[in-house]
Amino acid sequence: MDDPNRPLPSPVGDSDFESRVLKSDVPALVDFWADWCGPCHYIAPSVEQLAAEFNGKAVIAKLNVDDNPATPEKYGILGIPTLIYFKGGAEVDRVVGVTSYQELAARLRALMPAA
Repeated sequence: MDDPNRPLPSPVGDSDFESRVLKSDVPALVDFWADWCGPCHYIAPSVEQLAAEFNGKAVIAKLNVDDNPATPEKYGILGIPTLIYFKGGAEVDRVVGVTSYQELAARLRALMPAA
């Protein structure tokens, strides 16, 4: 059963991408998606699980490419889903297409400061 208090990925757009993602003090993962994209819906539960697991340790966000065309153009998004990892305001990794939760989480853990 879904927990209604479970953290969800934050919606971001062209207007707040810089302040919420690039200027974040913690690593960020942005899922570039669209409502009509079947693979985007397929990977969504994994992104939601990342939001719960990394709550407070990373920004997990979703950007709708149809509603926010400037940011995907800036980052050369040619296919979706595309998930881009950011750290210190710069792109550090990118995954295109459906990828396992384990792979997505491992790439995010690699950006975390050593404990």
